[in-house]
Parts: sequence; structure tokens; C-alpha cells
Amino acid sequence: MATVAEVTVRSGRTRELALLGLAWVIIVLAIAQVDYHADFLDIPTMAAYGAGIAALMLAAHLTLRRVAPHADPVLLPAVFTLNGVGIAEIRRIDCAEDTSFGTQQMIWAVLGVAVMIGVLLVLRDHRKLRRYTYTAGIVGLVLYLLPLVPGLGITVNGARIWISIGGNSLQPGEFAKIALVIFFAGYLVTNRDTLALAGPKVLGLRFPRVRDMGPLLIVWAAAMLIMVYERDLGASLLFFSIFLGMLYVATQRFSWVAIGMSLFFVGGAFAALTVPHVRGRFNAWLNALDAEVYSSGTSEQLVRGLFGMASGGLFGTGLGQGRPDLVPYAESDFIIASLGEELGLTGLMAILTLYIIVVQRAFRTSIGVRDGFGKLLAAGLGTSIAMQVFIVVGGVTRVIPLTGLTAPFLAYGGSSLLANWLVIALLLRVSDQARRSTEAVSA
Repeated sequence: MATVAEVTVRSGRTRELALLGLAWVIIVLAIAQVDYHADFLDIPTMAAYGAGIAALMLAAHLTLRRVAPHADPVLLPAVFTLNGVGIAEIRRIDCAEDTSFGTQQMIWAVLGVAVMIGVLLVLRDHRKLRRYTYTAGIVGLVLYLLPLVPGLGITVNGARIWISIGGNSLQPGEFAKIALVIFFAGYLVTNRDTLALAGPKVLGLRFPRVRDMGPLLIVWAAAMLIMVYERDLGASLLFFSIFLGMLYVATQRFSWVAIGMSLFFVGGAFAALTVPHVRGRFNAWLNALDAEVYSSGTSEQLVRGLFGMASGGLFGTGLGQGRPDLVPYAESDFIIASLGEELGLTGLMAILTLYIIVVQRAFRTSIGVRDGFGKLLAAGLGTSIAMQVFIVVGGVTRVIPLTGLTAPFLAYGGSSLLANWLVIALLLRVSDQARRSTEAVSA
């Protein structure tokens, strides 16, 4: 007769607290080094910063102990470290340019952690989000298209991805990606059998039926609309790649990926030939070091970022001792180049490792959670972070054309920071369900 045994999974909260302590040390030392090299290191001020960071970490940790005791213990320390190092580098650029982006980013970080805590307190079961599948889809598309509304959308650096509300700018696409991940998860978990099993088999690959390609074509058309009318190659690529990644996770069919990539490459090539802003990005990518392209200013930012990273070498110039301020938008679009200069290849690899840890924990959560909606939700959120990092780092290092996306948690920007803390809240909630005590059946 089968017996049922209770298998208890360790919560990991003690390990999380130890890792948060390590993250705290890294953040405080980074900020202190920046202030020291800027000649205004003040011990009482640093003590206040340290106490504030510790209080913020403790608030998040105690919230997890209460409402999500089995949540992944590695996510929070990794994200706090990324956010803290980003703030330190932004403060360093403030010292050179006499700006106050670092202080603003600290405020956004506090609000981001507060949003995460609020979501964890309100949302006790991620499966409730499935009820709002189509509502989330509509909200996501509306948010992506808001910058096209006359009088509301504003153009920054050639891309129309911002809206102005009360004199403040907001990037709605950052929140749209979360809403669309919820929609994709709900839609695909309902229709995955049809999408995975039906269709002809060609050269060993089972292709979908023409009538089942409607969702893929709709998402592709929306991505092309974003690229052409909002002139935002990065958001278009991120939007489409999230859907394609989740579609593959749901169906396990490479044919969907092949069709989707073919469609996007065709659309991207068309935009590169017909849309001036996109064509300029491709020209700067392919001919960045040409004297004519550089002198026109098209590739100046990219080339300066490349030379800045090259000057950093293996171990960097040290925080506060480089010249990242020579690169336009060093605190936002090009913060990867700024960190590459001052922390070197070693520091940059450490930062990328933290991103890999976050993405790996997201996919581990996707594998561990039992319900299909949770699997796709965690996979979609992990894919969004992975693709955004790839697009940003790929653009700065000239692997792909430069886009207007920012590095999650590192770069300056309130919209990005709030949205990504919301992503972490959802991942923590799903991981709590995935790591709860389970019943094992043995003979």
C-alpha cells in the first residue's frame, strides 16, 4: 500500500539574511568609495545611508518571512546588489556632471521596494492573476501604444516611448511588458495543446496550422507597429521575444521559434530600409568607426562607450577614478559602459553573473511550480529580464544595433526601477508556491 510522507523544504530565510548582509557591505563600500574619490566622504552621512539601506533590506526580508516564507532566498540579495551598485555609479556620474540623478534613484529604489512589499502583501496567490488574462492583454497593448497619443506622447532621442503627465515623464512600456506576460501566460496555458499538437510535419519539424498562427501574427504586427511608429527597436524586440520564448516553453516546438524569428528579421529589415531612425541605428552599428558616421554624431555615443570600456581593462580604473561622464547618457542608456570602465572586465562579469543568477532562479521557479500558469508566468518574467539585459549589453558592446532600453536595476529611471521591482515581487510569490512543503508518495 502506498504511504504519504511529508517532505519539508527549508525556507532559506536565514541564508537570505546572510546574503543580504553581504549585499549591504558591497553597496556601502561602493558608495563610500565614490564619495571618497569625490572628496566629500562624510562618516555621519555614510552611517545614515548604511542604516537606511539596512532598514530597507530588513523590511523586505521580514515581509517575506511573514507572507512568503518559502520564497527563493537568492533573488532578493542579488537584486539589492545590482540596484545598490547602480546607485553608486549614478552618484559617481553626478559628481562629474553636477546632477542629482543618484538622489532621485535612491527615492525610486525605496518606492520600488515598497511596491514589491505591497504586491506580496496583497497578492497571496499568483493563480488569481489568471482571471485577468484578457484584461491584462488589453492593458498591456494600451500602455505600449500610449506614446502615440497626440499631446501625451513625447519624443526623446528620436524614439517616441515616453508620455508626459503633470510635467513628469513615464515610460509605459516598462509596465506593459508585465501585463503582457500575464496575458501570454493565461492565453498559452489554455491553448497550448492546440498550438503544440496540431499541424503538418515537415523535415522532422511539426509546423502549426495556418489558422493557429493568428496570435503569433498579431503579436508580430504589434511589434512592427512599435518599431515603425514609436521608432523603438529595443521595445519591439523585447515584446516579441518574450512572446516567442513563452510560446516555446508552452509548446516545446522549435518550429514556432523558427517562424517567429523569420518574421521579425523580415520586419526588422523592412524597417531598417524604410524608417529613418531605425536605419540610422543600423548604420551606426555597422559603420560606427567610419569618420563620416562618427563626425555626424550618429555613432559618437557608441564609440565613446567602447573606448571607455577598453580603457577600463581587466580590473578597471576604480570607482570614482574614470571618465564615464564623457559618454552621453552615461547614467542610463550607457551605465554598462560606465561600470565597464571603472570596474573593468572583472567587475562587469560579476554584474552579468548576478543577472544570470536572477534569470536562473526565475527558470528554476518555472520548473518547480506545479500549475501551468505559474510555470509560464515565471518563465516569461525570467525571459523579459534575460532579453532586456542581452539587448542592452549587446547594443553597448556593438553585438546588435543600439536601442533605447536600460539595464534592469542598474540604470537611472523611475519607470524601469518600479517595473522591475514588480517583476521580482511576482517571481518571489510564484517561487513561494514552488518551494512549499510537498507530499511525496512512495510504495
